[in-house]
Amino acid sequence: MPTRLPAVSCPLPAMKIRALSIALLLACVVPTPAQTPDLETRRKLLNDLFAQIWEDRLSHSPEFASTIGDDRFNDQLTDYSVDAYNQQLARGRNYLSRLGEIDTAGLSDQEVLSKDLMIRQLVENEEESSFKPWEMPVNQFNGLHLSLPQLVPRLRFTAAKDYDDYIARLSKVPTAFRQVSDNMLTGIDDQRVPPKYLLEKVLVQVNALLAQKPEDSPFAQPLKKFPATISAAEQTRIHDEVLAAITKQVYPAYQHFAKFLQATYIPAGRADPGVWSLPDGDTYYAFRVKQSTTTDLTPAQIHQIGLDQVKQDEADMLVIAKKLGYADIAALRATIDANPKLHPTSRDALLDVYRADIDHMRPKLPELFGRLPKAPLTVEAVPAFMEKDQAPAYYEQGTPDGSRPGTVFVNTYDFAHRSLANVESVSYHEGLPGHHLQISIAQELTGLPTFRKYLHYTAFTEGWGLYAEHLGKDIGLYQDPWSDFGRLEADIFRAVRLVVDTGVHSQHWSRQQMVDFFHAHSGLDDATVNAECDRYIAWPAQALGYKMGQLKILELRARAEKALGPKFDLKAFHDQVVDSGALPLDVLDARITAWIQSQSAAPK
Repeated sequence: MPTRLPAVSCPLPAMKIRALSIALLLACVVPTPAQTPDLETRRKLLNDLFAQIWEDRLSHSPEFASTIGDDRFNDQLTDYSVDAYNQQLARGRNYLSRLGEIDTAGLSDQEVLSKDLMIRQLVENEEESSFKPWEMPVNQFNGLHLSLPQLVPRLRFTAAKDYDDYIARLSKVPTAFRQVSDNMLTGIDDQRVPPKYLLEKVLVQVNALLAQKPEDSPFAQPLKKFPATISAAEQTRIHDEVLAAITKQVYPAYQHFAKFLQATYIPAGRADPGVWSLPDGDTYYAFRVKQSTTTDLTPAQIHQIGLDQVKQDEADMLVIAKKLGYADIAALRATIDANPKLHPTSRDALLDVYRADIDHMRPKLPELFGRLPKAPLTVEAVPAFMEKDQAPAYYEQGTPDGSRPGTVFVNTYDFAHRSLANVESVSYHEGLPGHHLQISIAQELTGLPTFRKYLHYTAFTEGWGLYAEHLGKDIGLYQDPWSDFGRLEADIFRAVRLVVDTGVHSQHWSRQQMVDFFHAHSGLDDATVNAECDRYIAWPAQALGYKMGQLKILELRARAEKALGPKFDLKAFHDQVVDSGALPLDVLDARITAWIQSQSAAPK
């Protein structure tokens, strides 16, 4: 668990956007002798501060507020300007100072943990600012051009006010694009620009959206069906005003952005794929590795772990290949493309396989968990405007009240060339008992400050998802050997990530080296390999968290089984892992270590 950091006010100087010395930050949360308020006063101060920080996040991230069902800011968009970013950092330093004034002596372990996690988050925000993330806000996976249409289906439209708020929000789209474009221009000056070829993909995405008629675009989706409570006259008014906003505000903003990309930004894109080629690139990648894995491992160490894991997975895959009558892994893989049973016949057929695998897991969950989520789960297709460059599947959390279910989005693009062998493992990862279970339980927790329910540590969240794939094997699923082989393909996929991500960003690999390593050690199709390599280039170190998190959870489980022997309870272990929301791996380690000690001391 992180060191407890109570006590003292420490005013911080006003400053331009740049990293604040971590030592200076931590000096502001180091205790000094002072008269300490009583326990309940300090508890209230801490909880009130958590509530203020949470409210700050909602009011300054209105799209996020909308996605979790808070509709107070539905007429707003985030201020993407540098001034807004500066102000956010200043507020964060103020919160750090105030957190430092609160002594945690006598508070519960969860209260102390909440304070430690908030301090950690605020300090990390300061550290990240030195790498000017606002200057590279766009790639083929993330950016305003994608987040705006992705937001629409996550909104609720139950009354005329919801539509009026939406119209007001659409009117702010041009300002948001101007702010983002200004930041990108500054990035050009600072030589902080993504690779040119990735930016060309962004332009394709923008043009694909513009190719749709306004009334057929994702932005017009709320007009497809009105609540019965809205009169016909109001429906006509709303319809006309929404289309006018799309036509006169949204589409012109996208058109201007497309011209900016084509004429100015793409030509300035960098040639080398690795972030080592950016100013302070090696330092930036080291930060991203620590941020993603929540460990102190170096890129070189993670690269070697990846090579070792690839070797282990290939040994396990060879056993299945021989069981199926093939001489080696390559011979088995060579038959997959030509095997009609391993490919969907339609987009809907692919979705149905995912739904069936999730349904097979559901009745097994009580064997694995004492606590199960209440939130519903659905399976839907990735929206057409973004499917070409997206992952095979991903999860979007629902609202805490269940009004919008959690959703596994499945990429049905080029369905005929997608293998069904790995669908079972992906279903467990994205759905149950993976992301949907873990994230929904976090949202449903009581007695914790709200921010804890929405923490996202890649190594924990994605590590749990990958662990969930492994868990299916533990309880006797993957009965089809092809599906079991697909499980290992999914696992080696994440092991390869450790090698190619560190390869391109710290060892100066070319993109072709990444592609070649993928093809040498996985059976993924060309489209997936290329999309994945481009993802790692666009999103340095993010993909490292999956395998590193899974390995940590497996390590902790093995440690608990060995220490507790017949006292070990798998359900209790799982509940202990997920019942505090997402945690950094070092914090999870400390938590499970304490649990093992408590279980060892408990009577049989």
